[in-house]
Amino acid sequence: MAITDLAFSYSNNSTLVQQSGMQQLVLAHQSELSEVSAVPCFFWGSITDPLLTSKCLLTLAKVVQSSFGPVPPSLRDPIVSAGTDQIRFEGFSSCNGVYARVDLLEDAIDGEFISSGTTNVDFNEPMLNALNSVKKTEKMVLGVGSKEVSISTDKTKVVEKKVTLPPRWIKGLTSVQLYLAGMQEKYSLSKIQIIQLFQGIPKGNVKGELFLSQRGPRFVFSPIATAGSVRVGGVQRLRLLEGILPYAEKLIVYQEDGGESCAFVADFGKIRLSLALSPDNYRGFSGEGNVLENMVKAVPQEWVHAVNSLLKSNALFDPTLLAIEHDVDFASMDTLTGSLSSIGLLGYDLHDHQHYYRRLPFKTERILALNPRLKNAQKLVTTDGVQFVKNTPSYIEARVEGSGVKHTVIIAGDKQQCTCDWFTNHQGKRGLCKHILAVKMLNG
Repeated sequence: MAITDLAFSYSNNSTLVQQSGMQQLVLAHQSELSEVSAVPCFFWGSITDPLLTSKCLLTLAKVVQSSFGPVPPSLRDPIVSAGTDQIRFEGFSSCNGVYARVDLLEDAIDGEFISSGTTNVDFNEPMLNALNSVKKTEKMVLGVGSKEVSISTDKTKVVEKKVTLPPRWIKGLTSVQLYLAGMQEKYSLSKIQIIQLFQGIPKGNVKGELFLSQRGPRFVFSPIATAGSVRVGGVQRLRLLEGILPYAEKLIVYQEDGGESCAFVADFGKIRLSLALSPDNYRGFSGEGNVLENMVKAVPQEWVHAVNSLLKSNALFDPTLLAIEHDVDFASMDTLTGSLSSIGLLGYDLHDHQHYYRRLPFKTERILALNPRLKNAQKLVTTDGVQFVKNTPSYIEARVEGSGVKHTVIIAGDKQQCTCDWFTNHQGKRGLCKHILAVKMLNG
């Protein structure tokens, strides 16, 4: 069965139709990737550890309110996903260089999942005040719906309404999971080691990079890289975790294969808090462009809708299993996986080493609008701005129009290069230039 056999189909009267023996769900003129449900509530129930949960959510709010670059702090909008017996809260710093996620696992919540979906709300002062006042023995009830998130305690009830997702966050969601998916575990710190490490973080803003390494039983930061050390750019950003460190059972440190980005996961047993750092203060996840290559191959919208019908929010995304279960060839599934990642519909869980599905309340058309390099590459294709000098399976050379000059693009196996300034300055570390993208688009 081809992947298109899983796709949503239309009939003229918008009824359910049969395709290849499978009943297909019909969505007429639907471009919004959100769950079609008559039930506005996703989850309602009690929090089993109100104090710890409030501390983690306050840390997330602290991340969202912070900025380590030229963008002033102004955002307070966590993304909340409910489904598959867990609830995830996600957010970025205003500069988009820090990504944080709070995972409330099955033992952290005691309630009913009525439906599955994702929303995004403001955490305003009433919500922050309510979380700040939570005591260990206090009861807390959480409600997550398509239009709002509510928290009720013994003293108050606060309801936050859905807001528009910031464009920088949309771009961040399309990039950060690619960094996370390329990370490997490097260190695991105990309670004592965590406190010792954070006591050693230099005060004030540290310019440049530091390296985390283990010396005997202790972990330390040093300006000098050693074998196995983890590069940390903008180390002062780790101070965002200070409020929850006394509660953590352990802290797992991960590093991306390229050694650029890193992540710290505080494990509390029933709750996990992940903090991912972009390579440096001045480099937000939204500007990296590392998803653009996955967006070169256009995936039919109905493919995406098909997967959207099969998976719930927070469901683990196993492309191999999906391919086998639905008789989809692996090449098509790889293309689909890359496309789902590049439009923000897949997150990545470092603990499970696996992608999870995320339903997002925005139109996929917004992704293209937020990636000018991709738009410029498409323009080069449509205006015949690419001329191939040689095009074989193992070697491609092309001349591509630039600003008053023709650039040379060479693709040989996994190696690709261009004579433009973008490639010269970044060497592919911040995504492909528009010239290479255009060549890859034409070469299929």
